[in-house]
Amino acid sequence: MPKKETILVFGAHSDDFVIGAGGTILNYAKEGKRVISVVFSYGEKSHPWIKERIIKTLRSKEAFEASKILKCKTIFFDLKEFNFLDHVKNKEIEEQLLKIINKEKPSKIFTHSNEDPHPDHQSAFKITLQLFEKIDYLPKPGLYTYSVWNPVSFSSDYPALYIDVSKTFGAKLKALMVFKSQRLHLIYPFLLLLIRSIHDGIKIKKKLAEKFYRIK
Repeated sequence: MPKKETILVFGAHSDDFVIGAGGTILNYAKEGKRVISVVFSYGEKSHPWIKERIIKTLRSKEAFEASKILKCKTIFFDLKEFNFLDHVKNKEIEEQLLKIINKEKPSKIFTHSNEDPHPDHQSAFKITLQLFEKIDYLPKPGLYTYSVWNPVSFSSDYPALYIDVSKTFGAKLKALMVFKSQRLHLIYPFLLLLIRSIHDGIKIKKKLAEKFYRIK
């Protein structure tokens, strides 16, 4: 049997893969592709008044539940928030991430936009670029960025990829609602992604779409 085409989606926190590419992930899964979400951090600092082990368990459980809805696999790393780059200096962590890439040989990798103001999202972008340069198979995958906290994007020098998510946007919202621990944090990106999806849908004459920029 030929190996399934694989798509990797890197996210800084447990809900980023849903916000940035949820509809697209389900689209690819329905096409028979294998989609893997790699989450860099449990996001334990989101609830500083709760013990870390409890919030880690809660946020990972939410992510795995969302993954079932979007029909993808999720792998967690335990990088500490606001210190991603320092942690990746640990060669063992870098090797683990590279092992996933070189083993799965994805045709596409999605990651955060460098225009996103969140420091962890910017670090995730930089880490992905570092990993991309060390990929040992050819042809290398296409490298795409998605938006979470940046309301607009100025990456117009890069080719845009629009994915029609008219039929999967409902599942994306359902997956997003699973993150009950992030309910307050998700109000802004929820409204933003709805407006963005309508706008991007107009660009390709569809009801709703997700837009990505190919940077490599």
